[in-house]
Amino acid sequence: MMKKIFKRPESLKQAPFRFCPGCGHSIIHRLIAECIDNLGLREKVIGIAPVGCAVFAYDYFNFDMLEVAHGRPPAAATGLKRSMPDRIIFSYQGDGDLAAIGTAEIVHAANRGENISVFFVNNATYGMTGGQMAPTTMLNQKTTTTPFGRKIKTEGYPLHVSELLSTIDGVSYIARTSVDTYKNLMDAKKAIERSFIYQIEDKGFSLVEILSPCPVDWKLSPKDSVKWIQEEMIPVYPLGTLKDKFKEMD
Repeated sequence: MMKKIFKRPESLKQAPFRFCPGCGHSIIHRLIAECIDNLGLREKVIGIAPVGCAVFAYDYFNFDMLEVAHGRPPAAATGLKRSMPDRIIFSYQGDGDLAAIGTAEIVHAANRGENISVFFVNNATYGMTGGQMAPTTMLNQKTTTTPFGRKIKTEGYPLHVSELLSTIDGVSYIARTSVDTYKNLMDAKKAIERSFIYQIEDKGFSLVEILSPCPVDWKLSPKDSVKWIQEEMIPVYPLGTLKDKFKEMD
C-alpha cells in the first residue's frame, strides 16, 4: 500500500503549533496557507492579526504579518490595501476581537466595501484571557463571567455577525463554515479560497466565519468539543453562504 505523505504548505513555517490541544486555530492556519499556496499568493500576501489567540499567527505563517491593536485589523487592512492595492490583504480575528471591541471597525470596513478578506474565528468565548463571555456566547452557555449561563435580561442575545454584515450593501461575500468534520473543512477551504479570489478580482469586502473548538475554556475534551459544535453551536450559527453578490448576478 502506498503511504500518503502530508506535506507542510510553503506558507507555513517549520514551527510546531503551540495552541492548546484540540484548538481549531492550527487547522484554520493550514487551510489558509494551502489556499495561498494554491493561488500562488505567498509573495504578495499580507496577514493582519490582533490581540488574542490570533496574535501567534506571525509565528506560523511564512509571509508578511502585521500585529495590530485589539479590534483594529479592518482599519489596518484598509490602510494597507489602499496604499498597496496590488497586495492581497487579509485579517485573522477572533470573536472577542472582531465582534466586541472591533465592532465599529468591521461594520464600517464592510460598509465601505473595502477590498479585503476577513477570516473570523468563532469559538463563542474569549479564548486567551480565561474564557469570559464574548458577544457570540450563546444563551445559557456558561463562561467565567456567566457562571450560571448567559441570560437575555442581563447579557442580551448572542450577536450573529455574519447575518448582520450580510445586510450591508458593500459586502460581496459572507459564508459561515466549521472545522468539525472533513466535509466542513473542505467547505471552509473553498470559502477561504473564494474570498481570496474575490479580492484578486477587486470585488470588495468578504468574510468567512469559522466555528472552532476551544476545549480548555469549554472544559471539554477535544472529541467532546467537536460534538459540542455540532449539537450546540451549529443550530445557533447555521452553516452556509449567507451572501454571494456575484454568484447572484451570474
